[in-house]
Amino acid sequence: MTNWTDDERKILETFLDGERIVQLPARQKKRLVVLRWLLDQFEPGRRYSHAELNARIKKHHPDSAAIRREWIEFGMMDRDREAYWRTDGPD
Repeated sequence: MTNWTDDERKILETFLDGERIVQLPARQKKRLVVLRWLLDQFEPGRRYSHAELNARIKKHHPDSAAIRREWIEFGMMDRDREAYWRTDGPD
């Protein structure tokens, strides 16, 4: 679990409604905070099928493709033909 700074907690309070992401922030710094929060909902070392990953993301945000794409682009998650898994970078 991530230890959040006061600024990060404020960002999460702004962009989350409970467990739902109400909007992805436009600014990259804030966006990374929200993406890391969602990534914390997934177990390190576990591999997730495409379908399972989508279903779990959709509990928090309707656009699972955008979330997956950003996790890959920011190096927070990796994938192969079979599965996705956390890489936990960058912090």
